[in-house]
Amino acid sequence: MTEQLVMEALTEVYDPEIPNLSVLDLGMITGVVVSGNQINVDMIPTYAACPATSFLQKIIKEQLVEKFPNAEITVQVITSIHWDTNRITENGKLKLKEARIAPPPVHKGEVTREMLLGVTCPQCSGVNTFLQIPFGYTLCRAIHFCKDCNASFEQFKPVALS
Repeated sequence: MTEQLVMEALTEVYDPEIPNLSVLDLGMITGVVVSGNQINVDMIPTYAACPATSFLQKIIKEQLVEKFPNAEITVQVITSIHWDTNRITENGKLKLKEARIAPPPVHKGEVTREMLLGVTCPQCSGVNTFLQIPFGYTLCRAIHFCKDCNASFEQFKPVALS
């Protein structure tokens, strides 16, 4: 049992709101330590009030128990580290596009209103888009409309540390 094997097991723990995106794709795992028979996983929530945090904590533990049945497993939610959308991996951004969700833009620590405007459509790559609703089906997403392909789509909204 190694940190690498634990990380491989975590590739199979998916976000319940975006089922093709793993906790690793989202950058939610901040540490994995294997010591003897003990596995410690540190995770951070994507949003402070994210209702999926405790569910994901449970699913991570269940996945690791299945893969490593003789291990003692601790999954700790770390609140001293704040998640931001720059933590989403390039693979995660591709998976968002596959799910027809526009990935958030990279930022330099500050999110501006303009980042919700002119979002590239994940369906046709058109840029003739506009923001329809700032809060989508979940608080972390906004709904846009593309005038090029006449389709609504979601954007994973950018989040900064500050």
